[in-house]
Amino acid sequence: MVRSLIANFGRDAAMRSAPGGDFEAIGILERELLVQEGLRKDGYLIDVGCGSGRLAHPLSDYLTGKYLGIDIVPEMVRYARRLVRRADWRFEVAAGLTIPEKDHAADMVCFFSVFTHLLSEQSFVYLQEAVRVLKPGGKIVFSFLEFEEPDHWPIFENAIRNLNNPSHPMTMFVERSAIRAWAAHLNLKIVTMEGATTPHIALSQPVKRESGPALEGKVGLGQSVCVLAAA
Repeated sequence: MVRSLIANFGRDAAMRSAPGGDFEAIGILERELLVQEGLRKDGYLIDVGCGSGRLAHPLSDYLTGKYLGIDIVPEMVRYARRLVRRADWRFEVAAGLTIPEKDHAADMVCFFSVFTHLLSEQSFVYLQEAVRVLKPGGKIVFSFLEFEEPDHWPIFENAIRNLNNPSHPMTMFVERSAIRAWAAHLNLKIVTMEGATTPHIALSQPVKRESGPALEGKVGLGQSVCVLAAA
């Protein structure tokens, strides 16, 4: 999909559109969500599915601690590294469903728009990896698509239209019952689950969008969000 976008629209436009619309705005929302959930300035965040740096770019103004971003698309990893320009941060191409870090190292692991493209088995394996690399009491934050969210139905319809399109990524929905089962088997506590449009991310100042009015006050992410805490 990324290579097709690059061929049709050029590298910069492709890197900004591949993760979805509102590149800057969504990155800021993701950053504010993580800070709201306890990411300290000197903390260590592992960003699985870092893409082209949508989160890492605005996060670099806040996080003085360690950061590891991994993704399966080499072009996006290279772009994120150049965009963020933090020599002390790591950007790496993912190897399978593994996180290249030692046990109990990170304060937080996030998966934004990752489980939306993985089989349930793959998402669970990634959660196992997140538990392994988290410090005791660390948090996992991930976004997901769910059928109970009315705004997610058009995404499902689009996936149907693109069933035979090889450049279209797989779209997966995750139900809350599955998340509860995953958490129970991994000894994780569910801190919160919020709907896609539920206003739960508090913004300190308005956030400009590519189109439409600026976001302000409390807003939703556009995908549903789950926060898990390690024992």
